[in-house]
Amino acid sequence: MPVFSLTSRRRATLAALAERVLETPDRLGLTRLLTVDLREALAADGASLLLSDRRLERFEALSLDADGHLQVRRPDPNEGQHARFLLSEGQLIETSPHGASELLVPLLARSGLVGMLLLGPLRTRRRPLSDAEARLVSLVAARAALAFENAAYQKELIESERLAALGTMAGMLVHDFRGPMTVIRGWAETLLAGDVPPAEAAERARAIVEAVDRLERMTGETLDFARGAEKLVLRAVPLGLLVAELAAGVEQELPGLTVERDFELPGGRRGAIDVDKLRRAVSNIAANARDAMGGRGRLHLRARIETLAGPDGPREHLVLVIADEGPGVPEAIRDSVFEPFVTQGKKRGTGLGLAVARRFVEDHGGRLELLPNSESGASGARFRLALPLVSANAGERPS
Repeated sequence: MPVFSLTSRRRATLAALAERVLETPDRLGLTRLLTVDLREALAADGASLLLSDRRLERFEALSLDADGHLQVRRPDPNEGQHARFLLSEGQLIETSPHGASELLVPLLARSGLVGMLLLGPLRTRRRPLSDAEARLVSLVAARAALAFENAAYQKELIESERLAALGTMAGMLVHDFRGPMTVIRGWAETLLAGDVPPAEAAERARAIVEAVDRLERMTGETLDFARGAEKLVLRAVPLGLLVAELAAGVEQELPGLTVERDFELPGGRRGAIDVDKLRRAVSNIAANARDAMGGRGRLHLRARIETLAGPDGPREHLVLVIADEGPGVPEAIRDSVFEPFVTQGKKRGTGLGLAVARRFVEDHGGRLELLPNSESGASGARFRLALPLVSANAGERPS
């Protein structure tokens, strides 16, 4: 094949890579484009991608393993020091006629040097790039450098937001822990003083246990929210039995609540659900209901199988409607009730219960929503939880 044809094809390939960089914002895709696609386009036997931190204090080497997964390692301190060619501002410079047949490509972004790409040994002619090819490779490198820089900025932003959120969580915990800890200390001190009738001592011990349970729930909610979504562990369960156990569990874990059951589920119908996550979601809603009703009252739990529209078309869902007989959700927070730390008029909790419940439901691909106030004029909050019914033989899958 004529040299002209080979050169034209390589220029076309490099131009296509320069366009693809614009659509490849993640480190895995950029690493593949630079160390695999660009290496092949330039007929290089190897490629090494080195990225620096923002202060140029250290570098890390990125590569792909045999399965295409991103690998990060500490680079060799001598990597790139003896490269024969340097690409600088679109110009190919031969730095040492006796150096290794390698090409060093700096990755320069707005903030300066973000990394280096080392290609070689090179299997092409003595001068590995024409002027036009050098400009195209420089364009690929410049766009990749900007993408790496943007990814670093985004990571820093996420980290700063996470630290701010953790600080808010810590403040909320310190505030909300004071109440239960005061109860625990007060009752414990009276028990230590002695001369407490057995019946009264038992009552104070129960108060201590309830206060510890509150601390445990608040800690659990905070940890669940901080960890984010995790894998679902789906188990095939009879839906009728599952919903009955949810109602019984609410009454057992939250004394003062009486669950009014309204279940219409086909006999023998099964579904694959992460039971623990669903139980936590329902329990969090019920705990809010009990607080809203002053510690006791009736909770209405309705269960049906309904066909609902979804992104993949109509699909059967397990639909639970959970309603209390309290004052209802204040109008001021109805639109933000599922956001972290949102609470009003409550003496307990962190404002995370509904945020965690929604996350668990959405992990299933479902939806949790606050329903409008009842048209009958009855007060109380009503939540609707819908879980798509997956195959009963499903196993563990990522959320």
